[in-house]
Amino acid sequence: MKPNLLILSYQLDQHLAQIATDFHVFYAPTAEQRAQTIAANGDKIQVVLTIGSVGLTAAEMALMPNLTLISALGAGYENIDIAAARARGIVVSNGAGTNDACVADHAMGLLLAAVRGIPQLGVAVHQGIWRTALPLPPSVSNKRLGIVGLGTIGRQIAKRAAGFDLEIAYHSRSVREDVSFEYFDSLLKLAQWADFLVVATPGGAGTKHLINREILDALGPNGVLVNIARGSVVDTEQLAQALRQHRIAAAGLDVYESEPKPPEQLLHLPNAVLTPHVAGWSPESVDETVRLFLDNAQRHFAGQPVLTPL
Repeated sequence: MKPNLLILSYQLDQHLAQIATDFHVFYAPTAEQRAQTIAANGDKIQVVLTIGSVGLTAAEMALMPNLTLISALGAGYENIDIAAARARGIVVSNGAGTNDACVADHAMGLLLAAVRGIPQLGVAVHQGIWRTALPLPPSVSNKRLGIVGLGTIGRQIAKRAAGFDLEIAYHSRSVREDVSFEYFDSLLKLAQWADFLVVATPGGAGTKHLINREILDALGPNGVLVNIARGSVVDTEQLAQALRQHRIAAAGLDVYESEPKPPEQLLHLPNAVLTPHVAGWSPESVDETVRLFLDNAQRHFAGQPVLTPL
């Protein structure tokens, strides 16, 4: 008999079909479906598949007495109550490593687009405005890049940034002994040093509004912010004010506090480059994420440790 799986995040039809070969699937990607499914079938659920922004609460776990495995697609797990799961002996895993390259690619794309003003230049062409009527867009190469959070994604970003001859430094909870980049023990000092600041830190209460007015002012009027981490890390209102007042030059964002609603404060700002939380989405990365989940689940039900435990 197939184990019962509750899926709480959106999935493509092809991946639902792939997963359904190993599981009896309860698919509940909306808040209403989620509440109804857990209320009606909580006692049947053995596995939950979710993502960091969607999460799983302790109260929901309490309605699933047979739950033994929670898996997050992708690296994020900030809204999964890990402590509650551990107290119950529930195994928790994530998709670490499956979309790091894709996210890093997107981060560099946002950086290039924001610094060079690529979306605005495209609009100018459509309006018949030629380059002689436009300000010179800054170069990206040979500037200073600060990375906030030098985990696996942060290191992938650094690897790509090196190809642009960027000087790289970072801030994280502790020094990494496996890199040669300069370490700043203060985010404020990193922002003062950097021309560009890329946020790649985990979400959650510990990093909420880590990027605030003080950090944005330290980055300065020529500075550019990129966030591919979690929307909660950046104070949206303070960022909007900094962009409107040109206290920073531009921002490139893939994640927002308002998700899945668009960030109203940023929508009409010409110096904000926005994408709809797709940095980790590509056919290759999503396929790999689903494959890792299935591998972890197979190992779990065979009594073996999962490959990416939390």
